[in-house]
Amino acid sequence: MSGAGVGPGVGPGVAGLLAEVADVGRDATRGGYSRYVYDDAELTLREWFTEQAERRSMEVETDRNGALWAWRHGGGPGSPGSPGAPSAVVTGSHLDSVPGGGAYDGPLGVASALAAVDLLDARGVRSERPLAVVAFPEEEGARFGVACLGSRLLTGAVDPDRARGLRDADGRTFAEVAGAAGLDVAHIGADPRRLAGIGAFVELHVEQGRGLVDLDRPVAVGSSVLGHGRWRLVVEGEGNHAGTTLMADRRDPLVAAAAVVLAVREVAARYDDARATVGRLQPVPGGTNVIASRVDLWLDARHPDDAVTAALVEQVHARAQELAAAEGCTVTLVEESYGGTVHFDGALRDRIRGVLPGAPVLATGAGHDAGVLAGAVPTAMLFTRNPSGVSHSPHEHVEDVDAEAGAVALADVLADLLGD
Repeated sequence: MSGAGVGPGVGPGVAGLLAEVADVGRDATRGGYSRYVYDDAELTLREWFTEQAERRSMEVETDRNGALWAWRHGGGPGSPGSPGAPSAVVTGSHLDSVPGGGAYDGPLGVASALAAVDLLDARGVRSERPLAVVAFPEEEGARFGVACLGSRLLTGAVDPDRARGLRDADGRTFAEVAGAAGLDVAHIGADPRRLAGIGAFVELHVEQGRGLVDLDRPVAVGSSVLGHGRWRLVVEGEGNHAGTTLMADRRDPLVAAAAVVLAVREVAARYDDARATVGRLQPVPGGTNVIASRVDLWLDARHPDDAVTAALVEQVHARAQELAAAEGCTVTLVEESYGGTVHFDGALRDRIRGVLPGAPVLATGAGHDAGVLAGAVPTAMLFTRNPSGVSHSPHEHVEDVDAEAGAVALADVLADLLGD
């Protein structure tokens, strides 16, 4: 990225901010970035966020669920959520990534929010309403398996005991890992007062598709988030020696799991606009000369109609049971997370369209913290053009000029909302 700012004397801009963290969490094996909640890379990004907020004279706090909030206090009385206090305008996104992800998924929204604060300061925009930039933890769910964990805890969508017991690939619980990072995990969970203090939440995100490329526009307004969830299929057979066990005597769960992966594609093809993916498969114990005793595979399924998603998953499970039985194995299905189709607040969306009259309205098939918050507070999204149309990959990209256009659009929206 070139490091060009959003305008003369207006901070480093989005490109400059992202350049500061361009080396954090690079994955030499997968390419791209691997930044998991509370690992060294994500902790470094949290420090960077805090430093950037403090440079802007914003007050930084960590909420009970590990989200970072940087406050630009307004002129109104009291703190957000207290009686008589003006509600806050909130923006932001996340800092973590999928394994081998791109540079923009999450950090673009955070950097754009900070750049938007610079623009508001340069314009002299002040308000009775406070403004906050938030960085939610574990949005991707890459470490503990539950996407948008921070915002789900905030809204009460995840039971705190379940969250505390979630385990990463090394067997460490969320309680252990978050506690070691300084979070008081005894108090994680729903935070109704914080939610009551939010008047509007606007999340900017890199577009994870080709909508804006095809429309030749730099910024779009979000309309909805596709219903989606994650399920784990556990296929169990009989572990044994690869050299001494005859082919006819095997109960190989990996053979059954391979058939299940193909079945997922076949079942999804029966439904228009369905998406179903097995992106992770883990044999146990995982030795080259060992017949696995168990295979875990993770299913991601999405469709605009929640009933169709449920039917798709049910059919996958039934077909998996047949395929496992044919290999002398068994299979169980466990739901890890699910969120139905979300339509963003219509009045807020229309207001933003009035501020950005040239911006098209696009739906997204990707999940976001904004989709979780939409059931609790008025929520909207902006998308910035991705010329590759590729995301969750090192090939994800945003041109500098579009990144800065996104920050300007976000600043325009925030200025309008702060003007209430």
